Amino acid sequence: MTRYDRNMHGYGATPPEVKWPHGAAIAVQFVVNYEEGGERCLLHGDDESEAFLSEVVGAAAWPGQRHWNMESIYEYGARSGFWRLHRLFTKADVPVTVFGVTTALERSPAQLAAMIEADWEIACHGLKWIEHKDMSRDEERAQIRDALKRHHALTGHPPDGWYTGRCSMNTVDLVAEEASCLYQSDSYADDLPYWLTTAHGDELILPYTLDANDMRFATPQGFNSGDQFYAYLKDSFDALYQEGLDGAPKMMSIGLHCRLAGRPGRVMAIRKFIDYAQSHDRVWFARRADIARHWRTNHPATGQVMRPHLMDKPAFMAAFGGIFEHSPWVAEGAFARELGPAHDTAGGLHQAMVQAFRGGTEDDRRAVLDAHPDLAGKLAAAGRLTKESTSEQASAGLDMLTDDERASFTALNDRYKEKFGHPFILAVKGLNKADILAAFTSRIDNDHETEFNTACREVEKIARLRLEDLLAV
Repeated sequence: MTRYDRNMHGYGATPPEVKWPHGAAIAVQFVVNYEEGGERCLLHGDDESEAFLSEVVGAAAWPGQRHWNMESIYEYGARSGFWRLHRLFTKADVPVTVFGVTTALERSPAQLAAMIEADWEIACHGLKWIEHKDMSRDEERAQIRDALKRHHALTGHPPDGWYTGRCSMNTVDLVAEEASCLYQSDSYADDLPYWLTTAHGDELILPYTLDANDMRFATPQGFNSGDQFYAYLKDSFDALYQEGLDGAPKMMSIGLHCRLAGRPGRVMAIRKFIDYAQSHDRVWFARRADIARHWRTNHPATGQVMRPHLMDKPAFMAAFGGIFEHSPWVAEGAFARELGPAHDTAGGLHQAMVQAFRGGTEDDRRAVLDAHPDLAGKLAAAGRLTKESTSEQASAGLDMLTDDERASFTALNDRYKEKFGHPFILAVKGLNKADILAAFTSRIDNDHETEFNTACREVEKIARLRLEDLLAV
């Protein structure tokens, strides 16, 4: 048995029915990352210079040395870029969320005061703008605690949101353990918020973006001009806005950095995009905390729901051992497979069970066919069907046959079993007596191989319908 903790299913083909405030077709959310003064630098106690997201092409960290050019580029973000973005957003009356590195905010009191005065949300962006992937859990936990303490002292309250960015596999779980945030954003997995089950409860995740992000001005195959950035933002907006008009509203995140988007040659792209988005009627410009509060109110965590991939074997078998009629070996085979969150749906678990069923020998599968009762047969008359078979046959009216209808079914059952050696099997949900008799009549002339394969497919259909009664589709 193995378990796969990545969720490749998400909302699937049927995302939740989202109703943004005022009937908005899209929620547009701007993030200003404030990292200047929190990056790697010998002055900050680091052993090398910064090398990430700057104008220096192919930058490399300098062990034991300060990097004058790198430091001055980051200083530009604080001294000029921030104020340019601040003027743009306050003049346009567009709300902003700041991902603020706490040590960077400590070194920028005027910028912090401007953020607070503008009523920008200030989410915590960690203690320092450094990689966390190689930290031990204890070291990262200590940094999270320190960042939370400093953030509270700087802003007067705990952060509503958290985004580390350069995170580790432990970050989300540690933040869930140490903080009581409305949301976390260390994910790029969706266009909508979603709930993530952690050891410390359900965490609301507001996914962030690395594509609609000015960081691509500083990465290979990124944006070379403001026009490219604007075109990408516009196309993203148009696609999501149309999806919203079609009844499936989404969230659009836009990531900015003071030292990148705050350059005069790039800021006009943002201004043009704001003008374009504001020219549409059904747009909700929001802070991330606003979106989180809306989601918590309208799409709360579901709490204890059936999650097959997290069940132990006794619980799994109790729930699913009878999905294939009197054939628990199929459920056992599915349990032994690599199950993950994608198998917590009817479709996902059905796939795993069908793989187990099809992996059995022909004799194994024939035994499953033999385990099924006749339609409207003696077991039904004696009330000895499983509750699933009882419900399925009743749904097709097979529990209310006339004497003539019962005689017809009995004759067809006997003729079919005499020819094929197993009961006639049909997924009867949604069918009526006439449909069933027609299927009986047409299939009884099949050859043995064709009918064996047809019956196996019907067994799989019955299993799918039974799972849909237990799990989300």
